[in-house]
Amino acid sequence: MDLGRLARIGSGSTARASSWDTTGRNDDAWNIEPGERRVLADIEGPGTITHLWMTQRNHYRECLLLVTWDHADRPSIVCPLGDFFGLGHGIVNSYHSLLFSASTRANNRFNQGCALNAYLPMPFREHARVELLNESNETHRQYFYVDHERGDVAADAGYLHAEFRRANPFPGWGGDIRVNTPDANVANKERLAWDNNYVILDATGRGHYIGCNLSVTNFQGTWWGEGDDMIWVDGYKWPPDLHGTGAEDYLNQAWGMQDNAFLRNGSSIFEHNTRGYQTSYVHHIENPVRFQREIKVTIEHGHGNHLANEMSSVAY
Repeated sequence: MDLGRLARIGSGSTARASSWDTTGRNDDAWNIEPGERRVLADIEGPGTITHLWMTQRNHYRECLLLVTWDHADRPSIVCPLGDFFGLGHGIVNSYHSLLFSASTRANNRFNQGCALNAYLPMPFREHARVELLNESNETHRQYFYVDHERGDVAADAGYLHAEFRRANPFPGWGGDIRVNTPDANVANKERLAWDNNYVILDATGRGHYIGCNLSVTNFQGTWWGEGDDMIWVDGYKWPPDLHGTGAEDYLNQAWGMQDNAFLRNGSSIFEHNTRGYQTSYVHHIENPVRFQREIKVTIEHGHGNHLANEMSSVAY
């Protein structure tokens, strides 16, 4: 976080696209009908989206956030609304990290009102389009701010991408086997790991990976972790460029996940408050994983991929 920037007087200008009632009355939300894809913000560049605020009562998995940069053929962000902001499963909960926050008076409940914030810088050079797609069978009511600055963008600035993935269930080979038992202690390495680990991110091009959130619906009911993170940079090799020691270790905790949310890692939804629904996050702000040609970010689900819970994730 560059607090010194707050003291520097810049030459850009600041603007906002929002859902405010242009009649001057107080109907400050937009109704988005089933199947409708609505443009929330259409911004000419160059510039940077500096903040997103969105609030709604429901449809955290049924509505998709889409963001397209510079007239590209397809969006760089296609993600369920709640998951993009770090809340999986359609559950809301108050939490705070450096990049995202959420606030609700109905913690750990499905489909309740919740304020969602994102503070990731999102630069663009020619144009930015922010959209919401309602895939539910109900009218969706959305309040929103898209705050942005108009001004030059650095030549080396990258575009934000967000990749959502889900396996329901993950195809584990022994879902009834408890973790940390002899039956689960199999060898998972080389191409077996490359081909069978849960994939968080699989991308080509040049950039850096700055973290993810990871959601688990714990069908088995015991500890869902012990899966090592394995990250391959610029192609397959063994061992991978980054090889970890367990799910909670990759998420920068230990001895399981805890009911806390820190600036760079934590539990935005904690399973013991929700009867088995967990969303964890880790943001590599000081230690992004840089790649020149391609990257594959994976994690075992249970050691050796034996578990068969639902898994979903968003990679940034």
